[in-house]
Amino acid sequence: MKNNRVNIQEEVARCLLCNDAPCSKTCGQYDVARALRALRFGNEAIASKWIDGCSADDLEKAEQACIHYDRPVRIRDIVAQLHKVPQVDELPSLAIEFCGLHCENPFFLASSSICTNYEMVARAFEAGWAGVFYKTICLDDIREVSPRFDVVHREGSKGDFSALRNMEQLSENPAEVDFEILHRLKQNYPSKIVVASIMGATEEQWIELAKMAEAAGVDAVELNFSCPQMRIAGMGSDVGQDSELVTFYTAYVKHSVSIPVIPKMTPNITLMSNPAMGAYFAGADAISAINTIKSVTMDERAEVSGKWTVSGLSGRAVKPIALRFILEMAQNPVMKNLRLSGIGGIETWRDALEFIQLGCSNLQVCTSVMQYGYRIIDDLTLGLQYYMAQRGIKKLADLVGEQLPNFVRPNELDRETVVYPIFDRDKCIGCGRCYISCMDGGHQAINFGEDRLPHLVGTKCVGCHLCRLVCPTGAIGVSKRVKKKSSVSQ
Repeated sequence: MKNNRVNIQEEVARCLLCNDAPCSKTCGQYDVARALRALRFGNEAIASKWIDGCSADDLEKAEQACIHYDRPVRIRDIVAQLHKVPQVDELPSLAIEFCGLHCENPFFLASSSICTNYEMVARAFEAGWAGVFYKTICLDDIREVSPRFDVVHREGSKGDFSALRNMEQLSENPAEVDFEILHRLKQNYPSKIVVASIMGATEEQWIELAKMAEAAGVDAVELNFSCPQMRIAGMGSDVGQDSELVTFYTAYVKHSVSIPVIPKMTPNITLMSNPAMGAYFAGADAISAINTIKSVTMDERAEVSGKWTVSGLSGRAVKPIALRFILEMAQNPVMKNLRLSGIGGIETWRDALEFIQLGCSNLQVCTSVMQYGYRIIDDLTLGLQYYMAQRGIKKLADLVGEQLPNFVRPNELDRETVVYPIFDRDKCIGCGRCYISCMDGGHQAINFGEDRLPHLVGTKCVGCHLCRLVCPTGAIGVSKRVKKKSSVSQ
């Protein structure tokens, strides 16, 4: 039986998330691909709803139809290990207020290549996205490079990546064209929230663009103080790193329009609170954070006529950095009433939840849409709704900032107790990865003998949990927290 087991997440990660998936086309009324996608994006609790009642023969046909380049995804083994969870009769609403605007859910498209024309945004709205921060509009002539994207992934892997580097700048459309697009979007989708992202080089340009945005009928304006790869000095992140400029430009715009103004911060700075406070005192209605992180990749396929440059990194690898900046601003007592729009590595509903629990009432998504398409909105909303239902939470706003009290300074952490790892012998396959990591990167607290099983050396273990993190089968768990024994010199 051990050989028939499957690590669900590991096997689902092999699914190519095909368009018009052949596996589902073989199953009639059942949607195997949708179930696999639910698992891929953290919705195991509801994955079975798309295949409940699917016969063994149907699952076998679905597996045979899988077009994986290597070997079919083990659909039958995955389904066999799914735990049936009681379904929720009524899912709570995800509606939330942001800057005085009613949003049907917190999920917006982030200003980027995923929202550059009317047709794209309209499709996203139809799919269920609540709003858009349209690709940044400026008054300069924008000329992009080719290629403009590169990725960070494990050597030899394809299609999936942990981070995306982009050299893209702003909208290549004339400003008048983009504002006409935004006007049509708001007319045709009045319940959706349309935000114009703008970038100027002078006070006059910021004011002109903001007034054009308001005249187009948009709901709010985002000030791009953060693009890291502008070819013109004094724009983008050059502004975001200067608290004085952030303050002045925010004030100019606030005095020029009556719609909400949302400055977007750069992560390419030590303390984001400094420019954020400048924006706050200038009257900003909210803060967006973060934009991409300045970075370098050197894949020869990403060079532009034999040259490289510094540009912006995004994707799930940057999420911890984005959360750190959100936390910094949310904990700032001066800005305690400021709304936050969180950006950076949001791929699953759990990612979204983390931003919300640190104080964000609005979320922007980009890189995961570039990878998987607008369709991910289904799993973002369903996952969050199901989580709320399980906890008995009726309003999304009740989750905003709920984890802030649990974040303390390093000197306030409990240093008198320890949590030891525990080993699940049924899940352990005897690979010895925990032993290697503990020996060479930890505290030499694991023995690995002829039985090919790890044995904890309690007198040496300090509870760092490196072993648990490297275990490929999830065979290492956590024990109860206990008081540390008196230290003994060795």
